[in-house]
Amino acid sequence: MDQPMDQQLASLHTIANRATAFLVDYSFQVVGAIIILIGGFLLGNWVAAAVAKLCENRGVDVTLRHFLSSLAKIVVIAFAVLIALSKFGITIAPFIAAIGAAAFGATYALQGPLSNYGAGLAIILGRTFIVGDTITVAGVFGVVEEVTLAHTTLLTEDGVKVTVPNKHIVGEILQNSGEYRIVESSVGISYDADPTKAIAVITQALAGFPQIKKSGPAPQIGIDEFRDSSVAIGYRYWTPTRRYIETMHAVNLAVYQELGRAGVSIPFPQRVVTINKDQNLS
Repeated sequence: MDQPMDQQLASLHTIANRATAFLVDYSFQVVGAIIILIGGFLLGNWVAAAVAKLCENRGVDVTLRHFLSSLAKIVVIAFAVLIALSKFGITIAPFIAAIGAAAFGATYALQGPLSNYGAGLAIILGRTFIVGDTITVAGVFGVVEEVTLAHTTLLTEDGVKVTVPNKHIVGEILQNSGEYRIVESSVGISYDADPTKAIAVITQALAGFPQIKKSGPAPQIGIDEFRDSSVAIGYRYWTPTRRYIETMHAVNLAVYQELGRAGVSIPFPQRVVTINKDQNLS
């Protein structure tokens, strides 16, 4: 009856001795690891802020700035974690091998998202476009509002956000017109009207809009084509993408009104029907 009790006390004594030895041997390592982790997070935040400030002073665009600051933070924290693990005598080689094997196995299951991340990295580092640019790609267009590793967000004039996966951008034909987008319109005038006068009137009408881009390519106005009942006068100009539809409608109205005031007629399609009265009907 006493023997089992003695064995239990001996076992408890052994456990207590091992726990005491563990605390004595590893207490400083645990405290040191915690301090290293906290210091790593604080240092990572500081380095990220410093990198972001440096990029801002150098005029780096906001997308690349956020990417570099986040990358710097991750690198610092990763080093802190590795140093903390070394305090316990843990080698990181098996972890790296396991992560590599898991990543290789997950490549097939995550092929879509991973391709988006790779394409996003190419966009950010290659600076194909930046926030504020107007791009046309994959059948959509808009002002670039945000670029992440996974997708690019475009904003249209109507306030609609268009999310485009980055894999549909890299390798495709991309149009980047900066902050502006070109407007192409035309108006038909009568064959009896003077096209030189019509071009001058349209030029004057366009000059009254301050939102039309004055620097760079000037508005282009000239005879576009010869239609059945009119001469088409085409005009092209650059306007801010965020005011594209608004400007186009206002300019078209101004062109119509100015041509009317100048006496330049805008014809409508007409057909002439000739009836032969002498034709015998059977």
